[in-house]
Amino acid sequence: MGRRFGWLWGAYGTSALGTWLAFGAFPLIAVQVLHAGPAEVAALSSVGAAVGAVVAIPLGPWVEFRGKRPVLIGTDLVRFAALLTIPAAFALGVLSFVQLLLVSVVVAAADITFRAASGAYLKTLLPAEHLLVANARFESTTWTTTIIGPPLGGAAIGLLGPVATVLADALSYLLSALGIHMTGVRQGSHPEHRKATRTRTGDSRPEHQETTHTRAGNPLPALHTTGDITSQSTRQEPHPEHLETTHVHATGTQKPQYERRETAHAQTGTPLASVDPPHDHRKPARPRAGDLLDGWRYILADATLRPLFLNTALFNGLVMAADALLAVLMLGQLGFTAWQYGLAFAVPAIGGLLGSRLTRPLVARFGQHRVLVVAGTLRALWPVGLAFVGPGAGGLLLVMGVEFGLILCCGVFNPVQATYRLERTANDRITRTLSAWSVTTKATTALLTATWGVLGTLFGPRVAIGLAGVFLLATPLLLPRRSTTIKETA
Repeated sequence: MGRRFGWLWGAYGTSALGTWLAFGAFPLIAVQVLHAGPAEVAALSSVGAAVGAVVAIPLGPWVEFRGKRPVLIGTDLVRFAALLTIPAAFALGVLSFVQLLLVSVVVAAADITFRAASGAYLKTLLPAEHLLVANARFESTTWTTTIIGPPLGGAAIGLLGPVATVLADALSYLLSALGIHMTGVRQGSHPEHRKATRTRTGDSRPEHQETTHTRAGNPLPALHTTGDITSQSTRQEPHPEHLETTHVHATGTQKPQYERRETAHAQTGTPLASVDPPHDHRKPARPRAGDLLDGWRYILADATLRPLFLNTALFNGLVMAADALLAVLMLGQLGFTAWQYGLAFAVPAIGGLLGSRLTRPLVARFGQHRVLVVAGTLRALWPVGLAFVGPGAGGLLLVMGVEFGLILCCGVFNPVQATYRLERTANDRITRTLSAWSVTTKATTALLTATWGVLGTLFGPRVAIGLAGVFLLATPLLLPRRSTTIKETA
């Protein structure tokens, strides 16, 4: 698919590996270095992501009217600089919990902005026929780094401490920025984008395109905003957007990997020219107050995106809420050790790698819509089984089997969902749509995790996990019921 996509893919893989190397580093720093209590650790995981999502809301419209490659590089550098302050403050003896919380907010906001911009950028970078293949490669990379990252990170933490893995994560963002720089493609150089541009009071602003496309994901996971759901420890959203596939970074929050995969790719038709066109020096249009809600209006007005949007938010939120309680059940009541708990999620991640490899042949044989619905339905059947986990080897094998089935289905679903969503999103609405998607998914996950925490306290973790599994059985009702024809943008 070309050298430029190779650089982009490499940038995503580097960033994803850094994320998983630093998996859980912020909570560990809070407990081991700052001696924080449970309430502070919970705030670090939830408040940072929630506030970051709120901060990112106005950034979606702002990014929509700017070059996407500079935005991607800028957000990578922002995350690099923010994370770098942690080892620097630690070395100087001035590290504080407030700093950890502020860094988690900055990283969360930058993650959402990155995923939103990456969707628009990828759509200009690749032709339509390469869209599904690219999403599958991002998904495969996500699960590969999920398998190898935490064990390597755990070894590094044991030898050097959690601050060292934060430094590695920071450097991965710097390398990612370099890789994106090497793609050498300026967003907006595609002829479809030039035709979609109009001048308004001396500004350049994409013309609204009434015709529909297909897809939207969440990541990349960071570039692969892939998909949208997945797990906290091994599942990504369970995406690159993208569970909204999601990645988990050092803050303990996800880079929505099953929304990781919100970075989809091309529906525009032909690859970009090797030489960028003359740069338009006109000042970009300033986003209006009404633009803040454009992403949500666009999603809710589309008969296909609307149910997929609701399905993603509920599925990711319920899976992540159940994961938190599963940790309490396994490590507390059932007496599993930390390495057994890690093994229960690391081994099933192979299912995600296998699923991503099956995506293309399945779509070629059965069609995109059928694979989307079937894989989306099958993934909802597995989590209820976690309510029946018991102690010992049998319980460990049950968790592995359930997680393997869930992640296998998500590995198939995420690339198809990322492709489907992006194709259904008009060129001049991609950033705002993906931003709204990510913000909603993060907010829903935080709300459902808090709600299920209360239910777990009142009724016990096993009952709460079972309740989440029952609700998940209803989520396939929100999948698009029929395939719709894609209308090309003029």
